[in-house]
Amino acid sequence: MARHYSTRDFFRQMPNGLLARYFHARGVLGDFDFATMKETQPDELFAAWLGLPDSQRHEMDAECRDIAELSCEKGCRAIIDEAAWHFANDPEAHGAFVEQLASLANHFERAMTTFLDHHDFWNGATLFYHADSLAYWRKRTHLPNVAAAVDDASLRDLAARISMYFHRTEGRGRNCVVEPFRRGALDYFFAYLEDYSQQSVEWVDGEFERRPHNPAFEVIYVYSRQEGSLDLNFRGWRKSVEPLQEMFATAILRLPELPPDPKDERVYDLNPLGQQGFEFVYDSGSGIQDVVVKKLRLSSKVTKGDRITLEASAAGNPNAVYDLLAQVGTAVPLHLYHVTQVELSASVITEASKRPKKVTIRITHPNSCSLKYDDRDLTLRDMLHDSGIEPKEPAEPTETADAVPEADAEG
Repeated sequence: MARHYSTRDFFRQMPNGLLARYFHARGVLGDFDFATMKETQPDELFAAWLGLPDSQRHEMDAECRDIAELSCEKGCRAIIDEAAWHFANDPEAHGAFVEQLASLANHFERAMTTFLDHHDFWNGATLFYHADSLAYWRKRTHLPNVAAAVDDASLRDLAARISMYFHRTEGRGRNCVVEPFRRGALDYFFAYLEDYSQQSVEWVDGEFERRPHNPAFEVIYVYSRQEGSLDLNFRGWRKSVEPLQEMFATAILRLPELPPDPKDERVYDLNPLGQQGFEFVYDSGSGIQDVVVKKLRLSSKVTKGDRITLEASAAGNPNAVYDLLAQVGTAVPLHLYHVTQVELSASVITEASKRPKKVTIRITHPNSCSLKYDDRDLTLRDMLHDSGIEPKEPAEPTETADAVPEADAEG
């Protein structure tokens, strides 16, 4: 979800010197005296801003919104990750860049300095930040550990396959472009497709009118050669997930077909969470203070579609949901059910001077997780893995009586 933005607040947060550089680079407000304006008191600047022509303000407002979005810890990490690729052959330069950012007073300064002085980092950083903010990724494992192809022909092949699929099945996606980015050991692929035409109500040069336009919708892949895994983010029909995975395997991994994903194989092993006393495993330096189960969904092994959902507040009793489960167990044969969805509450320290933040994690059988891909959520993913909830190689197959509905998969 996008963070709240207002132009006046953006001016208040940004140092005057950087605001002066930004507007000078845009060739506007040349007569405005930034040196005499008091820091954090931008009323005069805001008044001058409102006096600019709409066409100029709209273009700069979009830029300022992007800068404000990346003015946070997650945005800073995205910038550093993108810079690492640009400085791949010069580690000292990358280290100097990281030290430069660290020396600045806050994330607003770091984002604006990058935008002004290292604009070639900007596009990749904004895309990484966007991907980090998305939830409900679909994971595919058991892929061969082969390099991802990023040549123009392979990218055009993937774009053509995705475009043809959506154009034939949904009547959209006539045009498509795929952009690759490298982030550490991961390969990111952002596919942008032409969506259905829409008509929006807009103000244009002071005139109120309806304007047709063709927005884009996106498909994002994150491939790990090291793990042989592919994460997919696509907000649409669940039945499209496997075809999109197969297109990637064929066009980018150069495989003749998508390797099989046996139905008895699960990414998340949730049944151990149905037992009181389950211990979550995490490093002492991870910032994780505690993790508790606050919700369980049990699905019948006998009757497809039969479910029991238990939810309890863990504020005063971390075992509250298990106490509730014990009560239900007096009337229901729980051995005929297995756990197909859990919600966890994790307390995580994100800043040393602030109280731990409560993070809700929803995991749904077989492979849906609400965690994103920023630093905090990657730490929580490591916790799931170390706790045995996300085994790379399940020890033995299990059967599921009911499939996860599309609504659950999308959250």
